[in-house]
Amino acid sequence: MNDDQRDLVGGVFDRVADTYDAVGVDFFQPIANGLIAELAPAPGERCLDVGCGRGAVLFPLAQAVGPTGSVVGIDLSPNMVAATAADAVGTAIEVRVGDAQQPEVADASFDVVASSLVLFFLPDPVAALRAWRAALMPAGRVGVSTFGDYSPGWREVDAVFAPYLPQQMADPRTQGTESPFASDAGVERLLAAAGFTDTRTSTITVEVRFDDEQHWYRWTWSQGQRRMWEAVPDGERDAVRAAAEERLQQMRQPDGRFGFDQIARFTLGRNPG
Repeated sequence: MNDDQRDLVGGVFDRVADTYDAVGVDFFQPIANGLIAELAPAPGERCLDVGCGRGAVLFPLAQAVGPTGSVVGIDLSPNMVAATAADAVGTAIEVRVGDAQQPEVADASFDVVASSLVLFFLPDPVAALRAWRAALMPAGRVGVSTFGDYSPGWREVDAVFAPYLPQQMADPRTQGTESPFASDAGVERLLAAAGFTDTRTSTITVEVRFDDEQHWYRWTWSQGQRRMWEAVPDGERDAVRAAAEERLQQMRQPDGRFGFDQIARFTLGRNPG
């Protein structure tokens, strides 16, 4: 990652580290759990979590591989790393600052590389995947989660941000059909281009629900969508929020909450060695 991209991505996640995945919305953990289920880490395996964030994948990985295994998590955000390392005190988990584009790890040192909702942030996904493959033992496996389709009404809510977003800040859920992240086959081709074999994809649907408009608003500021808010000039944020909440009303559920369904995609591959 170049310095500008590093500052942009790392800065956003530094600013959300205290609230990330902590505002009462069950979103990141179900996706992490689905990725781990597909990877099926075994006791004794050595695992690398690329873009570990606040540990949604990291801690379940450590539980799966047990005391005879090992888990290393890297993340670009020093604040994320500090908070997750504090949570990992007393465990064998290692957490450190690292660049997902080119992790500084030894070749052929892991059995599993996992990365949840990270690959679409990287400037060169294939080059990153090649670096991850180099970190794997022969027959080691990689698993990445990315976004599939989601509720049409949610597109209308997110559309209020569109006039303010530069191209490089496009929401990974709304990239056009030309993006490799627009289809299962597209993501599989990324893995194949990096040299992985036996690629396959599975999906789950995550039901995301908010108690009210304020709950939605707090959630959007607590994760990567914060960068969309920060792209809106201060003097226009109230109007954007009002427009989004008006559209949010169309997504009210029978129980009075608001919500959407998000498909999460899990793409796996194997290092042929």
